[in-house]
Amino acid sequence: MDFPVKGFLETSFVDWPGKISSVLFLPHCNFRCPYCHNYELVTDPGQFPTVPFDHILETLRHYRGWIDGVCISGGEPTLLPSLPELIACIRQEGMLVKLDTNGSHPRVLESLINAHLVDAIAMDVKAPLDREAYARCSGVSVDLDDIMESVHLIKASGFPYEFRTTVAPTFLHEEDLIRLGHQIK
Repeated sequence: MDFPVKGFLETSFVDWPGKISSVLFLPHCNFRCPYCHNYELVTDPGQFPTVPFDHILETLRHYRGWIDGVCISGGEPTLLPSLPELIACIRQEGMLVKLDTNGSHPRVLESLINAHLVDAIAMDVKAPLDREAYARCSGVSVDLDDIMESVHLIKASGFPYEFRTTVAPTFLHEEDLIRLGHQIK
């Protein structure tokens, strides 16, 4: 099976705290964060060649014993309908899987958690949970109920997790971060 992987980092020491990982970058995102570091991957993924999945699997096999797992990032991975199959292929290689998500698709997240397809989750929480602040940081109007549902699912999952926020000084201030911390506590 082939998957639309648009970027493949063979080894990373920073994408999964405490683990050495490979990183897959999937295209597309439903957010338009003005500070996105993968903006072209989100808005024009066709400019990047698709990394053959056979090559990815071959590389993972080569690094078995060195790499602890695979971080699936993006874009927003939960937009890919075949995400469960992609994860299953990686897990068949004996690799752990960490998912990076913006939390906008709690049903997909719940399905992955319930099927034990992920071993860790990192969710980017863009701003304090009010519509104006979130829209300013995500570049679109966001259903905050979905964001909070994802926060609750992740916290209750039993899997290691982290909530992250990009602190862009023109978008967030110290009081925003304190308020956000209280909201997701």
